[in-house]
Amino acid sequence: MSKARKDVCPVERAGGLDNSIRRWLQNPKQLLRPYIMEGTDVLDLGCGPGFFSIEIAKLLNNSGKVIAADLQEGMLDKVRQKIQGTALERKITLHQCQEQSIGLTVKVDFILAFYMVHEVPDRQKLLEELKTLLKPGGKILIVEPKFHVSKKSFESLLIEIEKAGLKVTSNPKITFSRAVLLTA
Repeated sequence: MSKARKDVCPVERAGGLDNSIRRWLQNPKQLLRPYIMEGTDVLDLGCGPGFFSIEIAKLLNNSGKVIAADLQEGMLDKVRQKIQGTALERKITLHQCQEQSIGLTVKVDFILAFYMVHEVPDRQKLLEELKTLLKPGGKILIVEPKFHVSKKSFESLLIEIEKAGLKVTSNPKITFSRAVLLTA
């Protein structure tokens, strides 16, 4: 396991990422229902303690899968503990990202990158890798926190998105956030 990076939310603060107040403000089912249906293959990138991964798996019902990916093994352990011994264990695959890449070759229909892109040192490289993971017609939802990512920084991200060959299709309204929905 690699040393904790200062630019990544530490495992010790995972409780703040998965609580009832956040569930009320950023309800995973309400936010993601427009993008996820049965049979969808989803990458929850920077899944943390599984706040979105678990709800995505429930939205899929009996088909489709979720890859809960995180850089930190401690975050994946938290997801593992939540799903162990439940039907969700068959729907959620845990994947530890590499330091410089996601490290997946599987293609997905939908990628969620919620409150994590600002933690990545090389955003351009990340965006280019995300594009390679999309199935034809796939979508990427990037959501960044207004309290960490300024309007100017988000506009810079939009330029990088264009350079990576991704297209902005909409800017969903998400509480306390700046968001963009992309296609390849």
